[in-house]
Amino acid sequence: MAELWWTVNNVEQEITFELHMKTIGWIGLGISPAGGMKGADIAVGWVDSSGKAHIQDRFAFDKMKPVIDNTTQDWFLLQGQEQNGWTAIQFKRYFDSCDTMDVPIKSGTNILIFAYGLVDLDLSRSEDDITYHESRRGARMLPLRSYSNQPADDMFVGLDFFDFSFENYVVPPTDTTYHCKVFKSPSTFLAKRHAIAHKILIDSRNVNLLHHLDLFECPSTDVYDDAKLPDGICDDILNGTRKCSLTIATAWAIGADVTTVYPEEAGYAVTSDIGTKYFMIKIHYDNPRLASNLQDSSGIRFYLGNKLRQYDLSYLIFGTLSNPASLAIPPKVEQFIVDSYCPPEATRDFPVSGINVVSALPHTHLQGYSVWTKLIRNNTAVQYLFNAEAYDFNYQFANRLPKPIKIYPGDAFATRCIYTTRNKNEITLGGQRTTDEMCSHTFSYYPLVDSLAGCMTAIDETAWRTIMNTSSPIDNSKLAQWLHNLTWTTESTAQWQEFFDKAQRRIVYGREGQMESKILPTIPKYEDLKVELCNK
Repeated sequence: MAELWWTVNNVEQEITFELHMKTIGWIGLGISPAGGMKGADIAVGWVDSSGKAHIQDRFAFDKMKPVIDNTTQDWFLLQGQEQNGWTAIQFKRYFDSCDTMDVPIKSGTNILIFAYGLVDLDLSRSEDDITYHESRRGARMLPLRSYSNQPADDMFVGLDFFDFSFENYVVPPTDTTYHCKVFKSPSTFLAKRHAIAHKILIDSRNVNLLHHLDLFECPSTDVYDDAKLPDGICDDILNGTRKCSLTIATAWAIGADVTTVYPEEAGYAVTSDIGTKYFMIKIHYDNPRLASNLQDSSGIRFYLGNKLRQYDLSYLIFGTLSNPASLAIPPKVEQFIVDSYCPPEATRDFPVSGINVVSALPHTHLQGYSVWTKLIRNNTAVQYLFNAEAYDFNYQFANRLPKPIKIYPGDAFATRCIYTTRNKNEITLGGQRTTDEMCSHTFSYYPLVDSLAGCMTAIDETAWRTIMNTSSPIDNSKLAQWLHNLTWTTESTAQWQEFFDKAQRRIVYGREGQMESKILPTIPKYEDLKVELCNK
């Protein structure tokens, strides 16, 4: 058993850890670049028979005993004790130690590995080194620098709540299923109510079957038959739910925590006093063994506050549209960059006092490994709204910002998604399937502004007609067919990256029923953030 606490100090750029393990031997915590021993930066600590605590900085070159770091000691011991069969060590480390034998603790998800031994080390005896831990080990993916603590169990006692959940849905015996269902906000709550938190309800029968769950808020202009709300395979009911996929409210993926608590100042309006609200749940089931007769009742629960909060919580999404005109990533590339941009016009109706961004949810599919959005003010990058430098599709945490970031009228945004397709033999296009790709960055904020819910980019049809050498109109179906017929070489892949870097864009921004568009000849240049050399 392992227990870990940590505190982030963004001023000093360091994290203080406290690791507890049920052993009277050595304990170890590592930052791993890929989830295993190879390349891992590891702290090994123990408390000797005299009560003195020790720590070692080690590095694993491969799946073998990690060696003592022979450059600099970058895990700093604070204190340690051994009690009731447990060993506890407190220590700290910089985000980036500038040491080639250390792994930077990046913004976004980090892979932690841990292990323990049954006896202490003896510094006076070289033969008393750490030995193979056998099954006494584990790993966990966590956003160390932006983790949101899970609430205490008694936080929601006495609060009203309601659930949106499937009811014994029979999951098909196929490896991948996306099922969508539209829900109506409860009629028992006729007045506006704020949710103060939500919890993903994972059917205990299907802990390993449920890969991820997305919740969307449907446009208020959509009209549904309450007696026959859309419910089926997502692609089969897409025509009736397409607009419901535009405004994401939250997402959860395997490995992430299930409960999200909103900031004290704001609540999410799950019901309305001016009309009914509709939401759509999309669940991805991963069933590689093609098991049959599986039933699932997973969903989401909203906890309602006893009174309205000062502000409405809402969401902004940046990135690209999810279609072939926006994303077309060549196969067998180490890195392919897709940039998008949201112009100052999109925020022109924001309040003069600004809005407060409080969390970030980056999203790509299987090929994405990095997502960031920069805040651009007066043509200058001010800061990252969030930098998911280390992104993993299987661990889509809602990342808590260290403190709210203000956005003002006239602010612009640059978003970048980076992909690798080393494992693919054909082009990857934008779309809804897991094997397709997406590029989006969703931010929760308050107070709600009616003028902007999303700001999305696509390469303009004019640019596509030019590269296809045609004057005829094209749609996504024709474009996808043309793209699938391309052959790829090192040279053509480089030319494709140049095309994506320089092509004319169409920007679509606004809120349901009030969408505007703008043509950009290319992604605008701006004064970028200064790259700071590592200096510790």
